Parts: sequence; C-alpha cells; structure tokens
Amino acid sequence: MPHPDFDSKAFLKTLPNSAGVYQMYNEKNEILYVGKAKNLKNRVTSYFTGRAQNAKTQALVNRIASIQVTVTKTESEALILEHNLIKQQSPHYNILLKDDKSYPYIFVSDEEWPRVAFHRGPKRAKGQYFGPYPNSYAAREALALLQKVFKVRQCENSFFRNRSRPCLQYQIERCKGPCVELVEHEEYDKDLERTLRFLKGENEELVQSLMDDMESASKSLEFEKAAGYRDSVSQLRVVQSGQNIERGSANLDIVAAATNGSSACVHMLFIRQGRMIASRSYYPKDELAASPADVVADFVPHYYLSGQDRVAPSEIVIAEAIEDSKVIEQSISEVLARKVRINVPKKGRRIEWLDVAARTAEQNLSGKLAGKASHQRRLIALGEALGMDAAPVRLECYDISHHSGAETVASCVVFNEEGPAKGDYRKFNIDKITPGDDYAAMDQVLRRRFTRLKKGEGLKPDILVIDGGKGQMTQAKGVLKALEITDIVLLGVAKGAARKSGWEKLFVGEDSVELALDSHSPAFHLIQNIRDEAHRFAVAGHTARKNKKLVSSPLDKIDGIGAKRKKALLTHFGGLQGISGAGVGDLAKVDGINRNLAEDIYSHFHD
Repeated sequence: MPHPDFDSKAFLKTLPNSAGVYQMYNEKNEILYVGKAKNLKNRVTSYFTGRAQNAKTQALVNRIASIQVTVTKTESEALILEHNLIKQQSPHYNILLKDDKSYPYIFVSDEEWPRVAFHRGPKRAKGQYFGPYPNSYAAREALALLQKVFKVRQCENSFFRNRSRPCLQYQIERCKGPCVELVEHEEYDKDLERTLRFLKGENEELVQSLMDDMESASKSLEFEKAAGYRDSVSQLRVVQSGQNIERGSANLDIVAAATNGSSACVHMLFIRQGRMIASRSYYPKDELAASPADVVADFVPHYYLSGQDRVAPSEIVIAEAIEDSKVIEQSISEVLARKVRINVPKKGRRIEWLDVAARTAEQNLSGKLAGKASHQRRLIALGEALGMDAAPVRLECYDISHHSGAETVASCVVFNEEGPAKGDYRKFNIDKITPGDDYAAMDQVLRRRFTRLKKGEGLKPDILVIDGGKGQMTQAKGVLKALEITDIVLLGVAKGAARKSGWEKLFVGEDSVELALDSHSPAFHLIQNIRDEAHRFAVAGHTARKNKKLVSSPLDKIDGIGAKRKKALLTHFGGLQGISGAGVGDLAKVDGINRNLAEDIYSHFHD
C-alpha cells in the first residue's frame, strides 16, 4: 500500500500511454525514485497491481506520497532525462533497485594521435566525453558512422603502439593509418575537428557537404558512391534526432502552466548546457488567474524574486509575453546577480521544450485533481457516517508520544478540503504531569489549544479526532465542557483487540457510542489517514525533543548564555569541568562575559 495521502487508483487513471519519466516522492517531498517508461500508464500501474514484488520494491511503494511525471516525445529523450535526474538527485531507491550500469558515452582522448572510443563508467581518462547515449547500440552506431565518415582511429592504445604496418581498418578505408604515420598530422587533426563538431551537434555544415558530394557523384553517374553518401547523411540525421535533448549549450528555464477552474499547475524544465537536467511541478494558489498565461505571469516574479537560492539561467522561456517583462527581467537579474532575459520563442527547439512542459503541466494537474476529488469523496462519506448536515471542512487529530513517560510530546494534525494542511500542524511539549499519564497529557494539550480558540486564535474544527479509546474521549469531553464548546463532533479511534490496521474501534459523541464502519469505506480510510499522520508527527516531535535533551548543557539553563557565549566559555576553559571550577574573575575574562554574568555562572555551579 502507498502512503495514505496518495490515492494511486485516481492518479493512475490520469496517466497517458506515452513515453516519459516519473519521479516518486515521500511525504516530506524528498525524491525516492526516478524511472523512465515507454508507456507511462503501464509502467507506473505495474507498481500498484498487487503482483508479487521483491521486498525493496514493496518498501518503495509503501513510502510513495506523490508522483510527478514528465511527458517526452520519444523513449530516447526519456532515457536521457532519467539519466540526468538520477545523476543530479541521487534518489535512494535508484541505488537499491537498479544495477550499477551507467549510460554509455563516446570518448575522445587527449594525446598525440587521439582516439575515439566507446566509454561506460567513471570518467578518469583525460579527454572529452560526449553523451549520454540512450543505449550502447546507439553509441556504437555513432562510432561506426564516425569511422566511415572521418576515419579517426578507434583502436586500443596497446594495439596502436605495437603496429609495424597498417591493420585491416586501413585496408578497408576505415582508418588513415596514424599508427605507422601514413597520414599527416594536419589532415588527421582536421578529421578530428570534424568528429568533435559532429559530436557537439555542430554538424549541419557537414550534412550539407555530404549532400553536395552525393549530388556531384550522382551527376558523374557514380551511383554506388552517391548511395554511400546518402546512407551517411541518413545515419547522421538519425544520430542527430537521437541526441535532440542534448544539443546546444543553452542555459534555460522553461516555464509553462495549465489551469482547471481555480486550480493551476506550473511545470518547469531546467536546461543546462543544452541538457534537460531537471523537471519539477508547482501548484500555486492563484484565485485571480484566468488562464495559463496569467498563472505564468504571476509565478515568474514570485519564483525568482523569493530570496531563495536559485541557479541562474541566462534565459526564461515562456509561451506568451507578460506585462512589465523588462522591469521583471531587471529585478531578476539583480537578485540572481546575472543578466537574465525573458523570451517568447517563435520557432525552434524552445517551442518543443515549451510543448513538453505544457503537456506535463496538464498531466500533473489532472493527477493532482484526481487525488483532490478522492479526498472530497472521503470527507462526504465521513460526514454522512457521522450524521452531519454537510461534509466536514476541517478535522483535527491529537496523539501523545513519549518513552517511559519522558519527553512527552502531543501532536495536532489538521486536514481540510485540500488534504493535509501541514502549515497548521502543531507540536506541544507536555510538562508538569505524572510521567506516563497519557490522560493528563491529553487534557493539557486540548486545554491549551481550545483556550486559545476561545480567545479568537485559530480556526475551529468540525471534527475533533482523538487517538485513543473511551478514557481519552472522556478527557476531551471534559475540556470542551469546561470551555463551553458544544458544536464540535468528537471521534475517538482505539486500537482493536489484534492491534492491526483495519481492526480499530470508533467512538462518537458525548456518549462515546461505537460507530461501525466498513474497513474498506472512504470514511474509514480518512480516519486511518489522519490518525496515522498524527501518530507520525507525535513520534517525530518526541524524537526531536529527546535528541535535544541529549545534547543540552547545564549552561543552557543560565539566563544570558546563548550559543556564542557557550562556545566561548567551552573554548576558553576546555569543557564544563573547567568552567565549574573557575572563579568569578576568570569567568569575566572570557569574551562577552561581564562581571554580573560571571557571578551568575559561578552561582549556578556552586549554590
């Protein structure tokens, strides 16, 4: 089962039957896995079909909280984008689930008579690397073409250095024999330059030259030779198209959007040195935007002027012109400390990239809305199960976590119409109770929370979910009664006899009446979802508080001692033992410690 926040069934219905890359994220929005697919719908669906999977794959699926996809035109583009994303993001499960095979490159060595070779693995040798190629077949096809057209050597150095006469490649006109110096350096260097230009994608002139030679041979009735040129041009075109995603040296951010009612998705492609190195979707809340162009116009300045660290592109590519673009350009350039221009392309590769970004934005927005619709169905089902006049809008769930009564923390988790409202989550450190008294802890956290509500702080929940049985429900009822709050539905969730998921007991209302819900119903899934999230959040809070105590110091309890003064004291005296044994005069010699503070420190250790 994936994470409860993720409705895989609704999401899978939105996926297209086209090539692309999928990125899986956990609940903290951390990347888990990057994969490519010839058919996105079939590939991603295979993770959730219930077929037998190995333990590592099942562990991955259990952690999936969201999936983003990037639709590409070809499987080759998907392969190269997958490669770049893995290299950039190092997803944990790519290491676990994929073999250690790297993508192939073409290597041009840096020596007296450079060689062109197939390469896979670490780039240790001096020279230039071109790629990655989608597979070894494509790389070797390119090598074969290079050998036919440019005749630069491809043999191993051990073979090259021990030749006394040219090899078979020279005899069949696939090499010019540099091993026995049958070619001048000037000519060889020229062939090498053409090879490098082709590998860099600067090969339009080369193609035109071959086409001229083909036409010339045809006019001379050298049809076999003309056919050879024709085949070379054809192969060059194939290699070019296979490397479309890699060509050029542009550093661009491609920004496109999709809208559906008041919902919007902005998708960005990050192009560096002509390579699509990253792909990310954002879901801005923009009630006033009427079209994708409006969303992009609002998003661009917000994204680049937000003060966060951004890798500065030289160009931001959008589909339609935005108002005050020159002013926005100037502001972004100042913030990123680099000249950045906003461009609306009319033709070329940028149009293709914009199309990819726009289609991906539409796809990911559909997936997001499918999940939102599923959440709405759960809210409606829960409202009906509890006999409410309308579907609930806000749910709050509370849980307690501690270890043997120490460092007790209570969590408050909030779900609204959009799903988890993580900005409203709260942790409460619980003190001044008998260690291990969960009832007192629940009473304290609810009293603190709803006293604030009575003062006008925060929003009132429609349903108050308590992770616990009738005892915890009693605490909640007592607090609400004392504060004269009567219009909140109380719902308790107790572990069943087997303490397994799906066996929970539900108690509702003032009389804690047991509520019978089918374990497969949407309402039951929503209750499980918020209960599990509250438990996770409480455990995280308890762990953080426990870890903080482990690294705390007696100096932390002295008023006026912060991180800098604590560091100065520890550095000066070499540790707490030296500080506790020092006199007031010695303490006052430390940077930032005056006489009064020195006396406070001395008193702390000696009174």
